[in-house]
Amino acid sequence: MNLTNFRLETDADGIALATWDMPGRSMNVFTDAVMDELSQVVDAVVADPAIKGCVIVSGKDNFSGGADLTMLQGLGRAYEALKAERGEEEAMRQFFAESRKLSLVFRKLETCGKPFAAAVNGICLGGAFELALACHYRVLSDDPKTRVGLPEIKVGLFPGGGGTQRVARLMQTGDALQMLFKGEQIRPLMARNMGLAQEVAAKDEIVAKAKAWIAAGGSAVAPWDQPKFKAPSGKVYSPAGMMIWPPANAIYRRETHDNYPAAKAILASVYEGLQLPMDQALRVESRYFAHILRTKEAAAMIRTLFLSMGELNKGARRPKGVPATQVGRVGVVGAGFMGAGVAYVTAQAGMEVVLVDQSVEAAEKGKAYAHKLVTDQINKGRAKTADRDALLARIRTSADYADLSACDLVIEAVFEDPAVKAEVIAKVEAVIRPETIFASNTSTLPITGLAKTSARPEQFVGIHFFSPVEKMMLVEIIRGDQTGDAALATALDYVRAIKKTPIVVNDARGFFANRCVGAYLLEGHKMLNEGIPAAMIENAGRQAGMPVGPLSLTDEVAVDLALKIVKATEAQLGADGIDPVQKALLTTLVEGEGRLGRKNRKGFYDYPEGAPKRLWPGLAALQATRIDPDAVDFSELKQRLLVVQALEAARTVGEGVVTDPREADVGSILGFGFAPFTGGALSYIDFMGAQAFVTLAQGLEAKHGPRFAVPQNLLDMAARGGTFYGDAAAKKAA
Repeated sequence: MNLTNFRLETDADGIALATWDMPGRSMNVFTDAVMDELSQVVDAVVADPAIKGCVIVSGKDNFSGGADLTMLQGLGRAYEALKAERGEEEAMRQFFAESRKLSLVFRKLETCGKPFAAAVNGICLGGAFELALACHYRVLSDDPKTRVGLPEIKVGLFPGGGGTQRVARLMQTGDALQMLFKGEQIRPLMARNMGLAQEVAAKDEIVAKAKAWIAAGGSAVAPWDQPKFKAPSGKVYSPAGMMIWPPANAIYRRETHDNYPAAKAILASVYEGLQLPMDQALRVESRYFAHILRTKEAAAMIRTLFLSMGELNKGARRPKGVPATQVGRVGVVGAGFMGAGVAYVTAQAGMEVVLVDQSVEAAEKGKAYAHKLVTDQINKGRAKTADRDALLARIRTSADYADLSACDLVIEAVFEDPAVKAEVIAKVEAVIRPETIFASNTSTLPITGLAKTSARPEQFVGIHFFSPVEKMMLVEIIRGDQTGDAALATALDYVRAIKKTPIVVNDARGFFANRCVGAYLLEGHKMLNEGIPAAMIENAGRQAGMPVGPLSLTDEVAVDLALKIVKATEAQLGADGIDPVQKALLTTLVEGEGRLGRKNRKGFYDYPEGAPKRLWPGLAALQATRIDPDAVDFSELKQRLLVVQALEAARTVGEGVVTDPREADVGSILGFGFAPFTGGALSYIDFMGAQAFVTLAQGLEAKHGPRFAVPQNLLDMAARGGTFYGDAAAKKAA
């Protein structure tokens, strides 16, 4: 036996310890080599009569993050190559065999005849948790960082190593489906209470606890392999089963609108699998898994939400040759909603914060927001009072700009007015050190223009947070015409330190995200003006894959803010720079009806106290014409809402605002929720095919106007059969 990724030792009591510790990696992951070695470990344990059983543990801080998704990508490439060489039937046979190797290894472990226990500390997700579920006993560490779960759905996959079958036999069916659909990370005590683990113990006791279970004669037969096993919710075809499955199907359709093949596969795998013996059930799961691996949705989501996001989080866009920066103290000017959020996430990351406003009282209000957020965490059992005290101690409030003098980075989050920002820039630069970086948290104003009032434009950068700061994971870093590499690198290092995902964009009005969001909102407003029922517009947005419809999103942004942006754009670009229909609609709502959005409980929706929001009945009166709902092409509405955003994303590439398709795709999903199943705004085009997309857009342009005009860079791409990712790879290779 030649092991590289595992160490196998046997103690004096005859209990083996298999330590998973991949060399050269910070995290254990499943690869072909790991699967082969795990199979060898099982064989060695079975072959040695002196070994009573085996405990599997990690030699790293975390147990494992699951499968290496690049390996799964490789399966797809191998399938296409074999298909071209030997035909589809042979390629599919080989693909199916390779895609279920992990499931077969786990089943081999589970039925080997000797007890296996998993001693889990830290992260144990995906295929790693499926390994733990295949073990006959599970002991979880009570370390605060320990989490278990099956998050595959979040990257367009579903558990293909037996997860759907074992979870559905450990828990009530409804609870199992909810866990599989959500893909959340579960804390140790909750996992034990859910029946996913047998024990929770101190980190330094988990191996001893697992060994003690084996020494006490722990069973080597899984519950579902017992002759009289009954699933927790009983048979699928029973009165109890029929109380579960019709509602489950309805919930699936309501939540996914049939956009996520992996979610449908989970439903089908559990439904069919619970009617079969375990080995046949696992084969059913493997069939669905092989199908899902080959879907464009899985390919798109794996690429964007796993590979690309991981690369950006690790600093893929950081300027080379710039030494790493340690941001220890951050100044935040402006303690309003955005500034308070920035102060909170900065202090939460362990940095010192100086929160400055016009008065200490105003700054204290911003600090109180941090107090509220941590208190909410305490009430949910996710933080302790000591955590709150420590975080608040890191936030110093002030009305004196001189207190910013020792800061490594200063972020202004004041009102979106160039004159106000210019005044703040002058006051800050008068007191900070020469090497201190200054960042503007603007969402609309070009950074190059703001930097003209700076005495050190090379130290000036944009850091655009999204609201609410503590929840939104994306941060746009905007490079102005004179922004230097040191400023860009510092901004990236800071954003990574607060555990958010950065994208780098070149300066332009609206940058990247807000341009695409603006196109989405405008399209919804145009539809309303056309006479399309508001409910149809909103439903089209959600069914297209957006988190909320365009009218609801306008309320969240604030209707009066949307009007201010339109007016500011008109003032700077002239009447041709805005849509008069949109301006008229927003003006009527804000100035005529006093409807400002969610913040004053009335916008496109009404927000009654203690009741769900509902569309404002008065919207119909604002429509000069009304279209019969039966005459509306609903599929076209969905296309319009996605195509208009994708076109804007393509324009940002053509204009050089976005230079890396990874950033456009990650940014579009994290920043404004662009239909995740597509992989992002540019992947939406790539996976459809540039020529097919151009044809679709040109049809919409002929019917609805020049906002659907295809930019020249996309026309050129379609003509040569290119893709955004293909072009980026070719450019990098050159």
